[in-house]
Amino acid sequence: MARIITRNTILDTDLYCLTGEKFSLGRSNIDVVREMLDSGIKLVQYREKEKKMGAKYEECLVIRDMTREAGAAFIVNDDIELARLVDADGVHIGQEDLPVEAVRRLVGEEMTIGLSTHSPAEARDAVKRGADYIGVGPIFKTFTKEDVVDPVGFEYLDYVVNNIDIPFVAIGGIKEHNIGEVVRRGASCVALVTEIVGEENINEKINALRHEIEAAKE
Repeated sequence: MARIITRNTILDTDLYCLTGEKFSLGRSNIDVVREMLDSGIKLVQYREKEKKMGAKYEECLVIRDMTREAGAAFIVNDDIELARLVDADGVHIGQEDLPVEAVRRLVGEEMTIGLSTHSPAEARDAVKRGADYIGVGPIFKTFTKEDVVDPVGFEYLDYVVNNIDIPFVAIGGIKEHNIGEVVRRGASCVALVTEIVGEENINEKINALRHEIEAAKE
C-alpha cells in the first residue's frame, strides 16, 4: 500500500535525511539518495547551497522521481521556486527567509512548509503563522552549516515536546552515539546530515541508527 503524504503526515517517520554533497565522500547527491531510499528512508530534504540553479533543478527532478517511486516524501530547502518547479512535497525555510504566510501564498494549500526554530518564542510564532512542522535545534554543536546558531540543547527540545502541538524534527549534531537520548526526550523524527551522507556504507549506518532508536523506545 502506497504511503499517503500530506501536510499532517509528512513527519510520520523516524529518520529525516538531508543531502550534503560536499560531505558525501565524492558521491553525487543522486547516488546518496538512492542508497537512502534503498535503505527504507521515507523523507529526504534536498539541501545544496553552492550549486548553480540549473544543476540543482536537474538534480531535483531526478530525486523527485526517485522519491515518488519509493513512496518517500521530498522536501526542498529554502528555494520556494525550485520546490514548486519540481513538484516537491514540501519546502523548508529559515528564520530569515520569507514569512510562512507569504510562502503559503506562493506554494498553495497542498505543499508542506517547515520552519527552523531555535527558541520557545520562535516555536510559538511558527504555530501562529501556520507552519506545518518545525525544526528544533541545533541540539548539539554542528559544523554542517556555515551560519549555524549556537546549540539549544535539551532544554528547548523539552519545551517543544511539552508545549507545541504541531509536528517537529530534532536536528543538529545528532549522531549514532546520542540519537537514543534525543528519542528518549520525546523526538519521534530525527534529522541527520553528515552522520549518514559521510558514511561509506549508508545502509549499515541507517540500520545502526534505527537500532539505537528502537532501543531508546523500549
